[in-house]
Amino acid sequence: MKLLKQFLPAFIVFIALNAGAQNAPVDSAVVDGKTYTKVEVEAGYPGGIEAWKKFLIKTLNSEVPGKNHSPAGLFTVIAKFIVTKNGTVDSIAAETNNGFGMEEEVIRVIKRSGTWTPAMQNGKPVNAYRRQPITFAVVEDAFNITTQKLYTFYTGTDNELSVDAYKVNPEDLDITVTNGTVKQIAVGKFIVKVNKPGRVIVEVFNTKKNKSLGSASFVVMEKK
Repeated sequence: MKLLKQFLPAFIVFIALNAGAQNAPVDSAVVDGKTYTKVEVEAGYPGGIEAWKKFLIKTLNSEVPGKNHSPAGLFTVIAKFIVTKNGTVDSIAAETNNGFGMEEEVIRVIKRSGTWTPAMQNGKPVNAYRRQPITFAVVEDAFNITTQKLYTFYTGTDNELSVDAYKVNPEDLDITVTNGTVKQIAVGKFIVKVNKPGRVIVEVFNTKKNKSLGSASFVVMEKK
């Protein structure tokens, strides 16, 4: 998966494009007043997945989360839209609410995506829904957090987290977590426990200066 990296004053931002985005399932198609739960041939971007990824990488403004003061973390935007039987895009709406301008930016880009190849049903072009997931990975430049999976915790287990920061001694670093518990196991190393899926905020502190270095938003997933 190709990633776009932009260096910002406070953040490093990656735009991770779902490798299967072009094959995201069609919800329904509408033709002659009928609604179809499946279509024989899905709507697609001209040139296929690689062309779609190149367009997104070129067009998306990766500075949007940082300019809107997003915390560090993984934020997946899911946009739903219709590819009409004429190939135009219509009825674009976000199914997520991450904020910090991310949904608006994805909608802006899809509006500029031009003419698509329409879905086909019974040999005829039809209107069809598409879903497009795009994940922004925002990395706080003031510190580095390492976990088993980037900005992700799992419920009911020991999530090991390591943190280091520029020009801060490791022994002066501490963290807190919302809706969870923290136990320090070594210098710069912690165990975080969370019980409910959703999101939690990890805040990093310089204890010597009694100063927050910033925060990161973690996705909490059910333990498999």
